[in-house]
Amino acid sequence: MNINDCIDYLKAHDGYLIVTHIRPDGDTLGCAAALCHTLRRMGKTAYILKNPELMRSYEAWIAPFHAPEDFAAETVVAVDMAAESVFPIGFDRHVDLCIDHHSTNSGYADHVCCEPEDAACGELVLKLVKGLVGGLDRETADYLYIAVSTDTGCFVYANTTADTHRAAAELIEAGADMKSLNVKLFRTFSYSRVLLESMIYGGLRRYHNGEINVATVTLDMMERAGATEDDCDDLASLAGRVEGNRVSCTIRQMGPSECKISLRSGEFFDSAAVCALHGGGGHRMAAGCTVLETPERAREILVREIEEAMG
Repeated sequence: MNINDCIDYLKAHDGYLIVTHIRPDGDTLGCAAALCHTLRRMGKTAYILKNPELMRSYEAWIAPFHAPEDFAAETVVAVDMAAESVFPIGFDRHVDLCIDHHSTNSGYADHVCCEPEDAACGELVLKLVKGLVGGLDRETADYLYIAVSTDTGCFVYANTTADTHRAAAELIEAGADMKSLNVKLFRTFSYSRVLLESMIYGGLRRYHNGEINVATVTLDMMERAGATEDDCDDLASLAGRVEGNRVSCTIRQMGPSECKISLRSGEFFDSAAVCALHGGGGHRMAAGCTVLETPERAREILVREIEEAMG
């Protein structure tokens, strides 16, 4: 589907259930809220599926849209979800429409509207909102600013483009509370998060003359810091801050022999190709996967694969 096809589809259907991905970030949540709010502005029935991993920091924006348990959806829409492997816990429904920006989208939905050139899925949803209702209200501007700003690290990640800045300017002009949102999303951290970051930096490992930097977050570190899922937003950006870094890898232990992997790189390196070796995917400069190994063994495997890909 192109954007116009997607707009026509959304206008023609009703009874929407909007789904966000596993371990939901600001992009998937902001897109879901913006789309749900817009569909309601059109007189449609629309809800967001309650994601059991919703972080407390986003709850105030998302909870008002949560679907009642007895809601019978007619149309299921996934936002910012590249594959069935990132379906939220407990979700096993068929997806009618996927709105996404990942070049690795697997095509699992009946209809897919995907624009890989967009840095954030929020950029695509912004175009859809304007096509559906003609313009933005303040609430939609807030939701989409959350989406676009978080997926670009407040506009500092390498995926940020001139179009991203133009989208942000449009959202601010429409009333997005940029100052308040930036403080809440990027300048406020719990004490547990600060402790966890200190442990991550203390255990940072460097390879390939410092061009590869690997951060590890173990279950023990989480316990010692008193950290919860609410403290784990955007941990993947930390390792890449080291001078000379070209590829960063964040290994987060999820179980005794299960690790979530996040790769970040410049344009020269295909992070998605490495993650695809483990059934994952994403973007060229930001991708993820799951490796069923201990953190130590996962680090050995990923460093070897990264070095081989770097040549």
